[in-house]
Amino acid sequence: MTDNTNFTYEKVKKITDFLRTKTGIEPTIGIICGSGLGGLAELVENKYVIDYADIPGFPISTVIGHAGRLVFGNLGSKKVVCMQGRFHAYEGHSMAKVTLPVRVMKLLGIDTLIVTNACGGLNENYKVGDVMIIKDHICLPALAGIGPLVGLNDDEFGTRFTALSDAYDKDLRKLAKEVAAELGVDKFLHEGVYAMQLGPFYETIAECKLIRNLGADVVGMSTAPEVMVARHCGLRCFGLSLVTNEAIFDYDTERKANHVEVLETAANRGAQMCEFVSKICTRI
Repeated sequence: MTDNTNFTYEKVKKITDFLRTKTGIEPTIGIICGSGLGGLAELVENKYVIDYADIPGFPISTVIGHAGRLVFGNLGSKKVVCMQGRFHAYEGHSMAKVTLPVRVMKLLGIDTLIVTNACGGLNENYKVGDVMIIKDHICLPALAGIGPLVGLNDDEFGTRFTALSDAYDKDLRKLAKEVAAELGVDKFLHEGVYAMQLGPFYETIAECKLIRNLGADVVGMSTAPEVMVARHCGLRCFGLSLVTNEAIFDYDTERKANHVEVLETAANRGAQMCEFVSKICTRI
């Protein structure tokens, strides 16, 4: 089990106070950019950028495709803060450290969190390049006791027990479908269930079959812990998954999942994803 008592309200507030000395921007929307999707932050106007390494007490992202910086500014009329690169438990971070930025963004003033990720498609109807609105998740590490809310509860963030049956806001999902239709993104859009495993390995064939049988449409290595902490803090959440590779179900195939494929697909679909998320932000 993981004890997440290291990041108290006071420690999170100290990080938040430091960021406030650097920028006068008070964001209402937080955005976490997944692998290869950091281009979304480039759409931010009037931006102020700070590297994670320059933020006292903040983790550092080590994964290719994650720039490792906070970007403050405007998307249309909305003030936002973007994480251009997230943290993962497979990098050696505790779940508390993985989700620390969510609590920082909460204290900065956001009321809505948008999470994006690259994922593997389990649903046979999903193709590489498709986008899925997350309606629910299965967090396999949390079910095994490795979760971001394990340990003493800090009541200044939220109550001891967090309901997750409404983790992904239905009104934001409805809005996303409307925006998708306007932009033509609905041609490759789905709505389904995201499963998270710890990584950093891609799943075995047997694991893919198991996770698919559990009811998941895609699988990845992030997102669910951040959403759990966001809901604990009382934030509205919206999630998008970009299918960057198809899960392997055939024992005779020579095909293998790899991170280069993930980044290439994200680059090819990135512009449309960025426009999609940007448009959603302006309509919230």
